[in-house]
Amino acid sequence: MSSDDGGDELKDVRQFWERASCGEVYALGADEESRLDAQAATRYALEPYIREFARFSEAAGRDVLEIGVGMGADHREWARARPRSLVGLDLTPRALHHTRRRLAFDRERASLVLADAEHLPLPDAAFDLVYSWGVLHHSPDTAAAVAEVHRVLRPGGCARVMIYQRSSIVGWLLWLKYGLARGAPFRRLDHLYAHHLESPGTKAYSVGEAYTLFQAFRQVHVKPQLSFSDLLQGEAGARHGGRAMSVARALWPRPLLKAVAARRGLYLLIDAVR
Repeated sequence: MSSDDGGDELKDVRQFWERASCGEVYALGADEESRLDAQAATRYALEPYIREFARFSEAAGRDVLEIGVGMGADHREWARARPRSLVGLDLTPRALHHTRRRLAFDRERASLVLADAEHLPLPDAAFDLVYSWGVLHHSPDTAAAVAEVHRVLRPGGCARVMIYQRSSIVGWLLWLKYGLARGAPFRRLDHLYAHHLESPGTKAYSVGEAYTLFQAFRQVHVKPQLSFSDLLQGEAGARHGGRAMSVARALWPRPLLKAVAARRGLYLLIDAVR
């Protein structure tokens, strides 16, 4: 099933990300190559833990799949590690264009595929490593997407996936603005993520729910991670605007949050072995 065959929910997600790929706001420069380089530099400055989690060098000589290539910064790192084969998949032509151009500037190669995560057009047991950063929680049926990751991995293969954590600092900020401040203090976090964070229907999970999602895997480790959004860095919160957000960004107690709220980060880093 191609990305063009999905239902209304999937079409809404595709349309959202086709307007601008994740991180495109950081693509600043005089030409396309410099814009892509600027986006990658900002990405790894704001999220230095990506490199530690992904462990790009382990791709050498292996068959690698990335689900959700976005602007292609991570995909370039996978390509540079010299995998035996590399496949990058995304729901939008926009993301595939960015990634194709980034690889061309570096003279790197990969097979880029337009498809959705719930229906990977790939054979069983084809990959040693599947990577997906902040993508599967946007899929209407995240459990089906995780099942597809399991299917295309070989026995002993690794999945490295980031999904959102429900009870996070970001979640509480959404509740303050779109729940409490609007006279709806009992509005659920699931509703707030689905309607006010990113693409329509965005989901978030508890640590326990993340383990359940990946229960078919032989080994699973889930680690919460404070994101730059929790710390109100970069462009985090810009979409929500207003004077209150400007004041919060200026006064945000980042050192304190790092010390006492490290487990309440937006990100859940999942390392799983099939």
